[in-house]
Amino acid sequence: MTKLTNLRVAVLATDGFEEAELTEPVKALKEAGAQVEILSTKSGQIQAFRHHDKSITVNVDRVLDRAEASEYDAVLLPGGALNADTLRMGPKVQSFLQQIQQAGKPFAVICHAAWELISANLVQGRTLTSYYTIQDDIRNAGGNWIDKEVVVDGNWVTSRQPDDIPAFNQEMLNLFAQFAPTASGSH
Repeated sequence: MTKLTNLRVAVLATDGFEEAELTEPVKALKEAGAQVEILSTKSGQIQAFRHHDKSITVNVDRVLDRAEASEYDAVLLPGGALNADTLRMGPKVQSFLQQIQQAGKPFAVICHAAWELISANLVQGRTLTSYYTIQDDIRNAGGNWIDKEVVVDGNWVTSRQPDDIPAFNQEMLNLFAQFAPTASGSH
């Protein structure tokens, strides 16, 4: 089993996230020993969806305005069209993602969450996948879109949809393990 002890993962989400795309990767990360925090643009709870229908709510650990990219070793971006469309326009979200990328830290991105990478101007020259309906957006932003269940490109792992989560989780754990801090706290 992949060990991610001492790895701090930021999960950026808000109302409208796809339930399985947050809960299943978070479960896999926690089982591997990672420290996971749900960051959102609002406090309290955020509303999950299962495709078009509301489902569970999830507690927000921290408001994004009170978090710094330097506090985290990796980022997980769950999908859900409403979630990704809301977050992509937030200057703090864009800045946070740009700082994670500039530091060379890993990203795990699924479904519509690639929109957030597009709006943060990070997609140019990258190879990734996403939910099929946003492939034109990725191409228009200068990315190379591939229709595969999971794509690894450098410090990014991307995936298409909930059906791909088992493969996504495995590649996310493999990628994040390459960036996990040692027990002494150094990278």
